[in-house]
Amino acid sequence: MQGELKVFSGSSHSELAHGIASYIGMPLGKTRITRFSNENIKVKIDENVRGADVFVIQTSCPPVSDNLVEMLIMLDAMKYSSASRITAVLPYFPYARSDKKDESRISITARLVADLLQTAGADRVLTMTLHAPQILGFFRNPADQLMAHPILIQYFRQKDLSNTVVVATDAGSAKFAGFFAKRIGTPLAIIDKRRMDDTESAQSVALIGDVNGRDVIIYDDEIATGGSIREAARILRDFGAREVRVGVTHGVFSGNALETLNDADLNELVITDTIPLPESKLTSIKNLKILTAAPLFGEAIRRIHEGKSLSELMEV
Repeated sequence: MQGELKVFSGSSHSELAHGIASYIGMPLGKTRITRFSNENIKVKIDENVRGADVFVIQTSCPPVSDNLVEMLIMLDAMKYSSASRITAVLPYFPYARSDKKDESRISITARLVADLLQTAGADRVLTMTLHAPQILGFFRNPADQLMAHPILIQYFRQKDLSNTVVVATDAGSAKFAGFFAKRIGTPLAIIDKRRMDDTESAQSVALIGDVNGRDVIIYDDEIATGGSIREAARILRDFGAREVRVGVTHGVFSGNALETLNDADLNELVITDTIPLPESKLTSIKNLKILTAAPLFGEAIRRIHEGKSLSELMEV
């Protein structure tokens, strides 16, 4: 076991951070974060962390790069305040979509972020549902990935699933969605989706599986602009789906996502609270349900501190 457990939060998602600390049964650590007129950031740790087992919570949300830099400064401040071990807790990992070199002369930015976290002082990383599992291989220090499926499975199991099919939005997410379908005991269908460029738009052109007269749950890791979900809902309706629900981990909701999702004719949209949503989005998106990830992160932090396994948290 490490030194005294202490949990701190950046400014990106204080509500989730307070929920995590409340689950553990302790207050958040005291910090002062100052943004100067020249846009520089100053972090002051307002309590002793010498020899402590420190967890710093900061998710990726607008302004993404500012929040990342704030996290790096907090980690550096903890390191030079002689914390015994520092864990960076990133409920939504920044730059997770930049996970491969699929063009000439580009950065694999997710790998760069992993390097920055380690250089700043993170001894380990805790995150949730990465866009691509290979991102874990970018870390030289221990990194743990929680999955949101226990939260979503518990929610959907409360419904009548006797006439339900889980749908993967493309072939790449079929394994991810197939695991979810197996756990809730439903068949799996796969949409053939083609992405032509970097505009974040994609076309659904075919369906593998039968959804005619069935209720469907579209299962994926995140929603960015909502275009893929709208296309998936359209093709599922064309193939005779009765009700269309969506379960995803991260509600990014960038660009024109509000209009796109409201145009998708969804019966329910279920996300977790890894990313904070402004009131305008909370009230504008129809049939939105938000499930908290705070207990899952809180239990993971407790187990890491006590040197216990996290694998049990993924069993449902």
